Amino acid sequence: MAPAGAIRVAIAVRRNRVSVTGTSTTRDGRLGVGIIGAGRVGAVLGAALGGAGHAIVGIATVSESGRDRADALLPGVPILTVPEVIERSELVLLAVPESELAGLVSGLAATGAWQPGQLVAHTAPGVGIGVLAPALAAGAIPLAIHPAMDFTGTSIDLVRLRESWCAVTAPGPVLPIAQALVVEMGSEPIVIAEASRPAYAEAIATARGFSAAIVGQAAGMLRDIGIERPGVLLGPLVRSSVENALAGADSDAALPATIDLAPFAEEGAEEAP
Repeated sequence: MAPAGAIRVAIAVRRNRVSVTGTSTTRDGRLGVGIIGAGRVGAVLGAALGGAGHAIVGIATVSESGRDRADALLPGVPILTVPEVIERSELVLLAVPESELAGLVSGLAATGAWQPGQLVAHTAPGVGIGVLAPALAAGAIPLAIHPAMDFTGTSIDLVRLRESWCAVTAPGPVLPIAQALVVEMGSEPIVIAEASRPAYAEAIATARGFSAAIVGQAAGMLRDIGIERPGVLLGPLVRSSVENALAGADSDAALPATIDLAPFAEEGAEEAP
């Protein structure tokens, strides 16, 4: 089933339980969405889903910066505890660092928090649905959705999200749900196999870390020769160079010899939602 502008999968909702059933949706496919983590990623995706018509029922965050971000991007959405978010949600979005994800999922499973039929999606790049096995064992539906972009945690990300792709991994029968959620947020879905998630994450981290390191180095060299606003000078050059490189990446033309990018990949390997 191909993704469309609205979720065209069957989601029957009753007493906070969601099950995949067929070809139509109750409540026109709208979901009650809860977000765990108000870092740069979670609040933005919550705003995108809210803009698509879903109801954001709550967000769990403990930091002051997270609360400020939630207030800015999700005004009026209550700050709740993690158990409260899960209890109220038909779709739970886990926007936490990858290193914390497994412990969070298993810990919540141990308390019996996950609900049968509940959609549970995480945003970590390097893992697929295997990390959600404890939730799956409780009857939840696992989804992995990672936006391939560098977040600022501000409303500008909502514009950038519409120009981005999201890596999706899910069991075959529910893959259309993950794809449709991505489309509703304004992005394009690309399916990444479970076994390919680590390689995908390495590529994303390499591109992000390498770009930031090279621009920073060039800007420092320009400051050393008295240029006060090196970003203004470098902006058109970097953008045109990247566009040219990306055009070549999608063609059969010979690419430059590879260089050792391990240090850059290591810098960006840990996602920071």
